[in-house]
Amino acid sequence: MTAYDIIKKKRDGGVLSREELEFIIDGYIKGSIPDYQVSALLMAIYFQGANEEEIFTLTDIMLRSGKTLDLSFIDGIRIDKHSTGGVGDKVSIILAPLLSSAGIIVPMISGRGLGHTGGTADKLEAIPGFRVELSLSEIPEIIEKHGLVMATQSPEIAPADRLLYSLRDVTATVDSIPLIASSIMSKKLAEDLQGLVLDVKIGSGAFMKDIKKARELAELMVKIGNRYGVKTVAVITDMSEPLGRTVGNSLEIKESILALRGKWPEDLKEVTLNLGAWALWLRDVISGNTTQDIKDYVKILEGLIDDGSAFSKFVEMLEAQGGNPEIAFRPGLLPVARFTEHVMSPEEGYISGLNAELVGLASLHLGAGRKKKGDPIDYSAGIVLNKKTGDYVKKGEPLAIFHFNKEEAFEEAKALFLKALSFSQAEPEKGNKIIEVIK
Repeated sequence: MTAYDIIKKKRDGGVLSREELEFIIDGYIKGSIPDYQVSALLMAIYFQGANEEEIFTLTDIMLRSGKTLDLSFIDGIRIDKHSTGGVGDKVSIILAPLLSSAGIIVPMISGRGLGHTGGTADKLEAIPGFRVELSLSEIPEIIEKHGLVMATQSPEIAPADRLLYSLRDVTATVDSIPLIASSIMSKKLAEDLQGLVLDVKIGSGAFMKDIKKARELAELMVKIGNRYGVKTVAVITDMSEPLGRTVGNSLEIKESILALRGKWPEDLKEVTLNLGAWALWLRDVISGNTTQDIKDYVKILEGLIDDGSAFSKFVEMLEAQGGNPEIAFRPGLLPVARFTEHVMSPEEGYISGLNAELVGLASLHLGAGRKKKGDPIDYSAGIVLNKKTGDYVKKGEPLAIFHFNKEEAFEEAKALFLKALSFSQAEPEKGNKIIEVIK
């Protein structure tokens, strides 16, 4: 058996065995198979695809390439939520303490942002002192004491996935459904979960641009989760425009704090509460209780926002992970940019579209994201949206406020933002953010 033969077999549409996949991945980890051969295999998978058994096998090999959490000694139902990535997506920051306040154990392992999409771990690191890089021994300790944790993927968790993702990022093979599914699920299965809610984004700001591909990815990940005994639900949500009113790390933390106090825009509220409702549904399914209507679960979560329980759990999480709890009460302690500039509307009419990817790229140019792995982030940079799709604006009216520290970045970011906008004289219909649920 050689790497050449395996690459050729997949290039020609063959089905790879567990032995062949293990040979490649184990050899890559040990350094006996070079990255250019693994890159060739990734590209072959990108074009030829993979059947379900190959995807299950690849997930399992990556899962078993490292260590996994053991949370079985902690009382309670363990459920996490994962998003496939978007712009202005601060749902996890709100949802983790909200679900924890409902009694769910939340071991949330989050990623970092790359390109136009933001990362939950980066947003949390905008909080002074907050630690997301935790050891495998620290994570269970924090969860046992506080009922939740929000951390990055430890180097010991699915190291094969970490190596493969780095190659995918530089070989244009990130948006392969078999590779996305196995990558996400190998990390989630390492968390010792009993339930998982997947937020599969669709639209201009998402990896999946159409419903067919989003549904294919969602169905595949649900199958993988259930095969491992992790009850899984996937919710397909709209990411055609940014979620909420802010894009950028510190700005999104501020919006999350407001949301936990019950002051949040409808689109962010709709997505967060629906994902949370499905987590409560999973809790009851797993524990053998009678399930309720999803709308009833939404009301339960609204009550935990209204009575301050979710906000209190957020403050507790800050303290547990080294963050300054004062920021929950004084968000002005978060990083603040030196410069702010309004971007004015170039015309009058209804905003009929606000391309999420272009808005994300505008925020990236201001300094809020990474163009390549390892780039530093300006936590204070980003965009506050005054207007979104469906709003009527007059020419010269402020559309957004840009926050930045590098003056030379403003004009290019402004051009990208204005390119993201489309206008009409007729009021556009506002669609639901929740498109489909797969379980």
